[in-house]
Amino acid sequence: METPSDAHQRAIVVGVDGSPSSVAALQLAMSLVPLAGDVVHAVAAWHHPVALSVYTPLDWNYEEVAGKALDQALIDAFPEGIPAVVDRRIRQGNAAKVLIDESERASMVVVGSRGHGGFAGLLLGSVSSTVAERAPCPVLVSHGGLETATAGSGTLPGVGASAGQVN
Repeated sequence: METPSDAHQRAIVVGVDGSPSSVAALQLAMSLVPLAGDVVHAVAAWHHPVALSVYTPLDWNYEEVAGKALDQALIDAFPEGIPAVVDRRIRQGNAAKVLIDESERASMVVVGSRGHGGFAGLLLGSVSSTVAERAPCPVLVSHGGLETATAGSGTLPGVGASAGQVN
């Protein structure tokens, strides 16, 4: 649910599924706050897959599972503590659709890439490519950990260690 202050904040939306690439996307988004945002919306999406209905216990709580994955990703991304500018959002729906909807009020979307390529990538598609095609704001697809982008410096080139500090 959008709060009145959401309309005045520059938000960086991050798709989080609990994978290592989504943890790296969280870290990358946080490093971009001084340049592109006031707040980071860490978004986990869930839906009940109809094709698996007969194989899934009736009491299976997809929202709870998504919440636990999101919480663990936040802990993994920020072991010293989750920054105050990061908020947690759990949304029901297809991941790409949820992120595209969230991007309507965002300055940027950051998603990780699992590296599906070649023929498998063509058949399967991916959340990152769908979001990149359809989001109304810039989309950054992270292809590695933050340490790869920063060469171990802890910050992106030109971005200081604390929010608001630009080198």
